Amino acid sequence: MPQFEMTSTKCSDTLPPRLSAKYEGSFAYFTIRDRLPVILTKVIDTLYTYRIKAAQQYGEEGAADCKSIVSSLAKFRNELQTDKPVLPLESNEGADSQIWQRYLEEETQRNGGRPPSWFQSPWLYVECYMYRRIVESIRLSKHLKSFDPFRELKDTALETSQDALVILAKYLQSTSEENGKAVDLFTEFVQISLWGNKCDLSISAGIENSQKISPLSQLKELRDKILVDDTEKLWHVLEKARERKAENGKVRLDIVLDNAGFELFTDLCLAEFALHTNAVDTVVLHYKAMPWFVSDVGRNDFMHTLNFLEHHENKVLQNLSKTWTERLQTGSWILQGHLFWTTPHDYSEMRSVSPELYSELSNSDLVLLKGDLNYRKLVGDRQWEHTVPYAETLCGFHPAPHCALRTNKADVIVGLEEGVTEQIEAVDKDWMIDGKYAVIQFCGVIQN
Repeated sequence: MPQFEMTSTKCSDTLPPRLSAKYEGSFAYFTIRDRLPVILTKVIDTLYTYRIKAAQQYGEEGAADCKSIVSSLAKFRNELQTDKPVLPLESNEGADSQIWQRYLEEETQRNGGRPPSWFQSPWLYVECYMYRRIVESIRLSKHLKSFDPFRELKDTALETSQDALVILAKYLQSTSEENGKAVDLFTEFVQISLWGNKCDLSISAGIENSQKISPLSQLKELRDKILVDDTEKLWHVLEKARERKAENGKVRLDIVLDNAGFELFTDLCLAEFALHTNAVDTVVLHYKAMPWFVSDVGRNDFMHTLNFLEHHENKVLQNLSKTWTERLQTGSWILQGHLFWTTPHDYSEMRSVSPELYSELSNSDLVLLKGDLNYRKLVGDRQWEHTVPYAETLCGFHPAPHCALRTNKADVIVGLEEGVTEQIEAVDKDWMIDGKYAVIQFCGVIQN
């Protein structure tokens, strides 16, 4: 397998501690104390309201399902707010139940035999656990097993971003009709996809957070907010892959999706541009296998987006839906879901926990990982010094050349030049969490 920009893959012998709510005043503490209970309350309200529709569809058993889920989640919310121990999942029917049980046992062992609790344990673990417990409460019902409590929020976010969708769709159409320099246009679409990540419902605790202005008008003024920009390396990797596979073989791009709504649309526009310019032959789009972090893309969200575009009054959006549906049918777009994306494991553990997914990603010529949660899992959600090289923090995760496209919404970041942190903190004390700054960080290391 080819090598790209070989970098040291050695992880630090002594890893920094993981982010945790035990550090009062940290963003993790604020999240556990304030944001997560709000999200749980919104889910409870959603299920309570839905009981009327459930009764109409399933009779009294449907209403009873809603009441049972509400009761379970209200109890769960109390566990969270009072720092109770993390409990095992009740059901062992899920394909991932053994992963969660094993992780709980390992975390208990790491904690000296004490079970993990909400304000004392790694933030990444307990936050992921919250969403998994929500899913379990719903799956234990009789009729609502596939109910998505975040569906209405995601749909609304898409609908309220319509003006931006039309603008971006028209721009994508125009790029196929002009002779612009492909690398410059590719850079634009990468940056549009990057800043689409600002629309994150889990950060806003489910409060409406859509794209209402032109994403194109913002690119120039946002350019200096990209603290690390490796976009040129992405195009170079794809060019080299095309040269290697000129005779036979297809160039493959993978995108590990983050949020539904406007961000998903920006990702699909990037994928379409890469295909239309023959930079790649196949795009594999990775979605979440269950409702996750409020706004993350599931298969139903993806298909709903195509349906929304198909029935929109704007012809450009209708045509895009037709094109993208055909791409799914012909296999130039491939949808893949995997349970590993919804486990508490960071990506350095993928090779041992889900070797089949690691092997699948190793078939890619370039993997783009979108958003804040993917970034946290890439770097292990640890208190790294900001100047530690990005490749070092990956701790062995190198299935293929990859790039993190992330707007900063958690207090972890690596790979910065000396002095950058101090310079930004002087003008914006919340720069690590307010989504105003971003990174496009590439790692071309591949281990054989």
